[in-house]
Formats: sequence, C-alpha cells, structure tokens
Amino acid sequence: MSLEALNERVQQDLAYLAYGGADWVRPVHHPEGHVYDVIIIGGGQSGLGAAFGLLRERISNILVLDENPAGFEGPWQTYARMVTLRTPKHLTSIDLGIPSLTFRSWWEAQHGAEGWEQVDKIPRGEWMNYLRWYRQLLRLPVANEVQLDLIEPLTEGLHRLHIRGPGAPRDTVLARKVILATGIQGGGEWHVPPMIAERLPDHLYAHTSAPIDFQRLRGKKVAVLGGGASAFDNANHALTEGAAEAHVFVRREVLPSVNPIRQMEVSGMIERFHTLSDAEKYAVIAHFFKFNQPPTNDTFERAAAWPGFQLHLGSPWLDVQPWGDGARVTTPHGHYDFDFLVISTGLLSDPALRPELRLVADHIARWGDRYQAAPEIRNALLDAHPYLSSGFALQSRQPSGASGLHGLFVFNYSALASCGLSASAISGTKNAVPRLVTAVADQLFLDDKQHILNQFLAYDQAEFVGRWPKVVTGS
Repeated sequence: MSLEALNERVQQDLAYLAYGGADWVRPVHHPEGHVYDVIIIGGGQSGLGAAFGLLRERISNILVLDENPAGFEGPWQTYARMVTLRTPKHLTSIDLGIPSLTFRSWWEAQHGAEGWEQVDKIPRGEWMNYLRWYRQLLRLPVANEVQLDLIEPLTEGLHRLHIRGPGAPRDTVLARKVILATGIQGGGEWHVPPMIAERLPDHLYAHTSAPIDFQRLRGKKVAVLGGGASAFDNANHALTEGAAEAHVFVRREVLPSVNPIRQMEVSGMIERFHTLSDAEKYAVIAHFFKFNQPPTNDTFERAAAWPGFQLHLGSPWLDVQPWGDGARVTTPHGHYDFDFLVISTGLLSDPALRPELRLVADHIARWGDRYQAAPEIRNALLDAHPYLSSGFALQSRQPSGASGLHGLFVFNYSALASCGLSASAISGTKNAVPRLVTAVADQLFLDDKQHILNQFLAYDQAEFVGRWPKVVTGS
C-alpha cells in the first residue's frame, strides 16, 4: 500500500464513522469577538490527539496554539536526543482506535509489513514525521508560533487568553474551555540545582531541555548530571557529535534496573488508574518516583561503547565552581574539571511556577491540600502537583475560586499524580485522550443543560407523515 492509498483509506474509515457531523454545542457571542468552545495550548502529540478527539465528538469550534514553528511541535526535533522512542512499538496512541491512523499503518504504507517487522523501536525522527502526517491529513486547526502569556477568567464563564507571536490571530482570544496540552514541562519548570545556576555563567552549562551547540563541544570534556534515560541520551549525543569525553554522574550507588512503566502497560494500571483511591494513587506515584525510568539497554550500550564515556556512581555533586575556562565539579570521590556541564535533573511540577496561571494559581488545589500521606512515603514534589478530577479538570482549594478554574483542563506531565500515565507518556495517551475529551464535552453539555433541555421540550417537528386511505377510529 502506498501513502496515498493509506490517506484514502483513512478518509473512508472516518466516513464510515460519520466523522465531521454538525456541531451540537450552542454558539456563544461576546462583544470582543469570536468565542471558541475549546482552545488547546500545545500542538504536540497530546494536543493533536485532543483536537481529533473533540472533532469526533462534533465539537469543531476549536483552535490549537503552539509556540513552535510548524512541524517542530513537542520535543522530538528540538531537545529530545534519544535515537529511538522508549515506548514499545506495538502500543497505539492518538489513532483513537482507528487502525488506519496508527503509526504502524503509516510505516507499512511506506516500508511494507516486512519493514515493520524489522523495526525494534520507533526512530525518534520518524515519530515526528508521523505526527506531521497526522496533523495534515486530519486538517487540525493549529496556529503556530503563538505564545500564551496569561489566562484571564471572565465572569461569563469564559477565559480571555493573552497571546503573542507572528502566528497569533490577535492579542487576545476567548474560549469556554482551555486544555493545557503543554508537554513534560508544561506543569512547572525544568530544574537546575541552585548550586549550578547561581555559581556558573550561562555559557558553561545547559539543561537537557535547552538548545545545546554540540558542535562547539567537539574535542571537549563534558559532564552530565543525572541517572535517567535522558542523561545517557545526551552523553551519547555529545560523543556522536565529537566530544572527547562524556562523564555521567549519578548519586545512586547502583543504576536502577526496574522500569515500572512496563508493568503498568500490561496490568491495567494505565487504563484504570482513575478508579484508585487517593491513598492508592499517592502510593503508586511515590513508588514510580522512587524508580523513575532507567535508560533502555540500547541507549546505555550506545553511550558506553564510546572510548570517552565514563560512568560515576555514588557521585552526587557537592560543589560546582568556575575553573579556568570551564567548571570544576566536586564529588565524594574528588575534583573533576570540565569544559561544559549538561544538567539532566528533570523538572518541578507546581502551578505556581507557570506564568500563564498566575491569576488563578492560588486557587488551584494541590495534592498536599487534599491528601496527607504517611511520613515514610510523603514526597514534597508529589504534594505540589495539581489535584485534578478524573477528567483532568483543575479543582479549587475553596469554593470561592471554583468559578475562575471552571473550564481549565491540565493535560500535561503534572497530571501524573491525579490521572496516572496519560499526557506524560505515549503508552498512556490511548486511554487518556478519550477521558479528557469526554470530560470537556460533558462540561460543555452541562453548562448549556437548561438551554438544551428547553430545546428538547419545545421540539415539535413532525417526523411521521404517513397517510392511509381509510382510518378506522372506532367500532
């Protein structure tokens, strides 16, 4: 099958499902201009999947905004430096149950069934190409190079979004519902330890999420702080680009070997996480944080195969200082001098860290507000996560803040504590997008419930118009 034939098959499948029917949502008018039923912030895989899900529910008055140029949404061709995805290739995601929309169908249309069998893990760049195809084929309404600065609640149950950028239709847009599909960093910010950020000039270090000129590091000594998969991805990438040495420093004495995501993928944990009690959810995510996600075997082996690779276990950084033209790192095992530091220390999730939420952040309930964990498993990082509904809606700390949060949905990494693996992993997307879309659609329906009920009760259009030549009305 060719890609052109696959495109036709997708359109046929969608037609069989009556995709594209008339909207049911009541139009809302406002003096400032057009009101979108839903605006999605983020045009990566989560935002695209959410947009398609809404269109399937006959909610088409939507808009997707992304800060990146078209075709470069998400991490895949910006800061992600793994060779392949870590997710098993057989897991489906934003196809939403339509076989012709799966990555496998897209791949086989170009490489055949044998080509699919030869794939071990999905190449990172090809995943981005698949997302580009998905967006184009489905004609999803994405506006690129648009930055969201602020979400301003209005008294009419609307939100005014303050935006900017060359792709922005205007300075503000109005929406009834807002979905923050803002990726792994969208619930907080990337974390650089203060010891590094406060002591070193910017040209001596970068977080793994930032652009890094690896060509400038050819022949240089590079240190990588962190023991997760991203640390080894960046070490391998630096060596591939010509760095002389890449040293990975891990505070643990032994690298973690267990990946809890693999168990969650087969146990029903991903699909049914929302049914757990708060205590059970907390225990699961606290356990998840304890192990996190180790490097895949192929990622580690690629990095370790380089002569310039060195792994330092049991080596937390006790001190970092400028040293000559570079930086000196101190660990329990001594001093090490480097030309550049790559920081792979993850992120912090807290609504207070998001500037676009500054008008409502104080009202947003956190896990620490709603559940007090036992001291032996209590985790301050987990406590700062927003406490969401099972449908990803923000919840208020007190009734007075509920109106300003109504209509705001969080579909990024910070949903992990409340909704499990969802927008935080490709393996969770398949089940998370339908729950998000259902919650948004339900809220739109309930907001308009009285209007819809009135329409129903007043409905008097005759459907039966049969005429018989003779009607007997009695004996």
